[in-house]
This record gives sequence, structure tokens and C-alpha cells, in this order.
Amino acid sequence: MPDLSLEIGCQSRGFSLVAGVDEAGRGPLAGPVSAAAVVLPEGFDCPELDDSKKLSEKKRERLYEELLAVPGLEWSLSFAEPEEIDRVNILRATHAAMARAVKGLKLKIDHCLVDGLAVPGFPWSHDGVVKGDGLSLSIAAASIIAKVSRDRRMLDYARDFPEYGFERHKGYGTKIHLEALRRHGPCGIHRRSFQPVAQCTLPFDGA
Repeated sequence: MPDLSLEIGCQSRGFSLVAGVDEAGRGPLAGPVSAAAVVLPEGFDCPELDDSKKLSEKKRERLYEELLAVPGLEWSLSFAEPEEIDRVNILRATHAAMARAVKGLKLKIDHCLVDGLAVPGFPWSHDGVVKGDGLSLSIAAASIIAKVSRDRRMLDYARDFPEYGFERHKGYGTKIHLEALRRHGPCGIHRRSFQPVAQCTLPFDGA
């Protein structure tokens, strides 16, 4: 379970304000990738907090609301839209969204804990933490904010493009999504640079 060991370790190295940074939605064929940055208040504790992928949708939603109500918790969110993803590629778009999320914080950050590998050229001092959303409370909080925020965007898109079933798969390449993509072609939020979208006019193989 995540705790504050990494944050405390950063503070022992002289970094007073430490932000946890995570993203959601790198893999889907449609919709944005979201990134969140979170600075936890001193003494923060939440035993239920964990990697958002390990939690049910209902629990993520509840924890999201609880996090946003925590006094002194600072957070910021950024999206990289499909146009940016197609223009610069998913990895660069994700890194850019992460940087914008940190920049959007009201506090002057000394250091970041970024889920995954270190980010080349990241504008802030940081450590890459592989599987950090299961180790660091601030990264876990960022993972929940990023995930719930993106899922809510995809529910909005489901109303705009009802034929794709975005409310069910949130843009991931499920069989239902691929079948809808073959029938209707890509819509305005599909990532045209992703192979299943680029090849959507080819015969569907049932995968």
C-alpha cells in the first residue's frame, strides 16, 4: 500500500514541497490523456488510497470527492487532446500534460515524484518511480484524480457520440469499440495515429 516514505525521503534531501504526478489514458484509441499533480498537506493519511487501477469505479469516485475536500491539498489537472497526441505522439503528449499539471499548481514545487520512468527534459527536479501509484500517497492521489477526471470526460463524449459506447470502455480498444469503429469509422475524438484507428477501414478480424 502507498505511504509517505518517498515524500519524507525527498524532504530529508532538502525538498520542502513535493508533488506526486501521474497520468491516465495512454492506451485508449479515443479521448485525451489526463495528468494530475498533487501536493498533500502535512499529516495526510488515507488508508484506502491506492493505485486507481486496483480500485472499483465506485470507490475511485468516492475517493476523488474526498481528496478534493481535504483542507490544504493542492492539485492541478491537464489534458492532452487527441490532436496533440497525433501531432507529437502519445509519450510526448503525456509528458507535456504532466508538465502542465505541475505548472498549474498554486505552490512553487521543489521536487516531483513521477509515476513511471524519469521524464527527459522535465522542467522540474524529479524522480521517476516505477509503479509509484502503489508506493507513494501523492502519486496515488494524482492517479485517482487523473483517472476519474478522464472517465468523466469520456462519459460526456458518450453523449456526443453514442454509437461508440464510450461510457462502457472509456475509449479503450475493446471488441465492442473496435466493432463500432469498423462500422462508423473514427469520430472527432479518435487518435488517428493509433494503428487500429488508422486501419479502421480494413476488414475486422474479430480480435
